Amino acid sequence: MRFIQCLFVSFLLTVLFSCPVFSAEHRADQVPSIPLDFTVTYPEKFRLTNGIEVFFKQDSELPLVDVSVVVEAGKIGVPNNMAGLDELVAALLRNGGAGQLNAELLDQRLEDLAARVQVKASTYTTSFDLSLLREDAEEGVELLASMVQSPKFDAQRFTVNQQKLLESIRRRGDRMTSLAQQVLFSQLYAGHPLADFSRHETVLPLTVDDVKRYYQQHFTPQRTRIAISGDMTVGEAEQWLQRTFGGWLKQGGDSALPHFKDTNPSGTVLVHRPIPQTTILLGEIGIEKSNPDLHAVQVMNYILGGGGFSSRLMREIRSNRGLAYSVYSYFSVGRRLLGPFIAGCETKNESVAEVVNLMSAQMETIRLQPITEQELNQAKDSLINSFVFTFENPHALTKRIMSQQMYGYPEHYLDEYRQRIAAVTVADVQRVALTYLHPDQQLLILVGDREALQPSLKQLGGSVEEIELGDLL
Repeated sequence: MRFIQCLFVSFLLTVLFSCPVFSAEHRADQVPSIPLDFTVTYPEKFRLTNGIEVFFKQDSELPLVDVSVVVEAGKIGVPNNMAGLDELVAALLRNGGAGQLNAELLDQRLEDLAARVQVKASTYTTSFDLSLLREDAEEGVELLASMVQSPKFDAQRFTVNQQKLLESIRRRGDRMTSLAQQVLFSQLYAGHPLADFSRHETVLPLTVDDVKRYYQQHFTPQRTRIAISGDMTVGEAEQWLQRTFGGWLKQGGDSALPHFKDTNPSGTVLVHRPIPQTTILLGEIGIEKSNPDLHAVQVMNYILGGGGFSSRLMREIRSNRGLAYSVYSYFSVGRRLLGPFIAGCETKNESVAEVVNLMSAQMETIRLQPITEQELNQAKDSLINSFVFTFENPHALTKRIMSQQMYGYPEHYLDEYRQRIAAVTVADVQRVALTYLHPDQQLLILVGDREALQPSLKQLGGSVEEIELGDLL
């Protein structure tokens, strides 16, 4: 019955969010442009007796409850020779049993509740996400608390998850963009945990005891935050969470953020794959969240390669010349360390030099020539009007605000976002392009056929380093 109820709720959500606002007889150019009015409604906050901060948002539109537990423990804390450990920890936290329930019983109980549960490791955190019906929320929170605080780390499930990870690494050789990104990060962040990726030689020696030691060191209430939203009162939420999480008093070891020094690598790196198409990535170290130029950089990148078919890279390389299906660029804004700027596409082997030169030329143009007012206004309007849609639902907004506080974003970042985008000028765009784009110093990653790429490599010139596929897997 619970499963059917959840299906019905999911159906309602699908209908609500897929229905067109206008009938098919309305043309886009006939629809009046109405400024989107959106006000950020911040969640309530309270603390449990052990110090865990909770972000609460009541939302009684549907009989659902969503809970997210975020622990500051991720890839950044894993030693180089154990890369992939964070992924195994997350997998076992989800399916390795918890509390008094072994792995099979935990899976069965969550299935009986029709609960959607996900545990995911990222660069800085491991997050637990739970969604279920209001009538089952109290029991669901209890199960989630046991997964966070008293995981069983079943040895048999460890072996299964380890084999799955090894198979995923093996298949990485068939995913050219993943290979290119792995090489790019390994070069840009050389010597830092951000450069480390799971490989057979780092995953195969891992044991369930390694998982337990990592958990004991990093998973503590001092590093934990909770976001909860849905059909309940703040009193109910506080009662549930205090009873299930408030008694968690474990202490862990210190975890300092590893220092990163930008070495500004350049040149060309090639990974040989005998295929007729080459994956291209151009990259360099970019910016982090507290950079005062953040909003101007976002506008600039929208015009360069972040705006889809309205961007210069897409227009020049796909629309005008038909050299690639998709071309893009983005600044991955670092939350605690400088994030990368990346521009990329895929093209046939014989077109690689032409495409790389065109991408660099577009970057040089936006550096040296002012953009048009039309480009500026289109970019700003798109970024401002799409802002509201970055929050899928009240829980997404609650979790976003919690995450931004954890990473030290300015208190009113969301309130001021649209105003700061609107304030960007033509001169700002050119200034930040000159400051943060360096096409003559960028690292070029090519994943493609070695022999077929020789003419392009000669045309591009410069040093070429070749990395064997086996060194990446």
